[in-house]
Amino acid sequence: MREFKNESTLINGNLALSIAPALTPNGVENDPLFFNGEIIYPTIVSGGLLVLADIVSTRYFKYVPVAQRDPILSAQGDILRAECFSACNGVYARMDLFQSALDGEILYGTTNVDIGSNLRKSLFNVKQGDRLKFRIGDDGWKALHSKNFDGSVLTDIHIQRPVKMPDRWVRALGNCSMLHQNMEYKFHIEGMQAKSFIAMLPAATGKERSGWLTPTKTGVMLKPKEEKNSVYISGLHRLSALKRIMSNVNAVYFYAPNDGEPGQMMIEVCMTGANITLSLTAKSYEGYSGEGALLDSLSTPKILECADKIDNILNFESRLDIDKISKTIGIVKNDMNDAMELLAVSGKLGFDVRDRAFFHRELPDDPDRVLKDNPRLEGAKKLVEDTEYIYDNIWHVKSGDTTYRVIFPTDENLENAKCTCTWYLKHQNSRGPCKHILAVKLKKGV
Repeated sequence: MREFKNESTLINGNLALSIAPALTPNGVENDPLFFNGEIIYPTIVSGGLLVLADIVSTRYFKYVPVAQRDPILSAQGDILRAECFSACNGVYARMDLFQSALDGEILYGTTNVDIGSNLRKSLFNVKQGDRLKFRIGDDGWKALHSKNFDGSVLTDIHIQRPVKMPDRWVRALGNCSMLHQNMEYKFHIEGMQAKSFIAMLPAATGKERSGWLTPTKTGVMLKPKEEKNSVYISGLHRLSALKRIMSNVNAVYFYAPNDGEPGQMMIEVCMTGANITLSLTAKSYEGYSGEGALLDSLSTPKILECADKIDNILNFESRLDIDKISKTIGIVKNDMNDAMELLAVSGKLGFDVRDRAFFHRELPDDPDRVLKDNPRLEGAKKLVEDTEYIYDNIWHVKSGDTTYRVIFPTDENLENAKCTCTWYLKHQNSRGPCKHILAVKLKKGV
């Protein structure tokens, strides 16, 4: 279990964010330093942190405030990214803080960052024109504290708060990465129209409103029917945290799935030196889960090997050049795509819709979590010895006292595989293959 050794603080113009032991290019560091310098736009940074704090501590479906979780922070040389999910797991939030907003060098690594209640209270008081020294990480944070006239430190908080990554966050990060690849730009609004849109958002505690966000001459309207370039949203109140940054918004971009069907939506709020992205599930009562999404790739030794090769050369890049990586390690395009998706579902890769590129993060957690989070794959491994080829494309898989009949297609496309088990009869392959189909796949070694 990792721990925050100190608490994030904001005292007399010194903002110090405490982080847990991190994974960096040099391996695990107990006292990492991601940034030390000055914030050029303090109200934008403080507002963005408050947006994340609001979202991570809110359950939007049947509203309930909950205990604080700790956002994931990635330092990628030219950008700082902080990511989190709402307590209901139905809202993904990311703040991108660019080098142009900071006076100082951004380093490299990934960890969790503490945005506790004491820091939140201080961030409320940051005003336009304030100057903030900014430090992320390492035990040197105490040097930033203001002192009394007698030289004593005004605040010297030492805590040992455990840092736990919610298991479902890892699956949800992978789910988001895949879904975001299928998102496309629909429209955007700027200036006062952007500010007005955020001003009209209902409170997190408000009545749920759903419909089509539609561009008009005066801004955006929520309409009951789809129109050109409109974006469907389930639960407009799930955007309410953006009110924290309303006065600093320059533009708002709207994205929707490229299949044209009502579903997940994404909104990107652009400010000077920073962006905030919110991604919402297709229904307000649904969460990002990623269950079964990549069981096919997980059960393929070839793809596991390709993913391992790619993982070995990743170095906290903010934008991955897929073609360059493919040529460097000699992996064909199809295998490359499958391996990238496997790395995404393990939490190692995020996807930036505007850049149309993956970015690298390393979650300082159990490296075998992705396999542990897929019990069907673990179950399939136990059934391999009791899997028997019958004839043509028919297989029998014995599980307990029951033998299941699996039709495994000659083209080895798992979407066309069939099984007589209850899971398959209920879900078909919409939530990934059942453990019996996976057992056949493992037996065949494909």
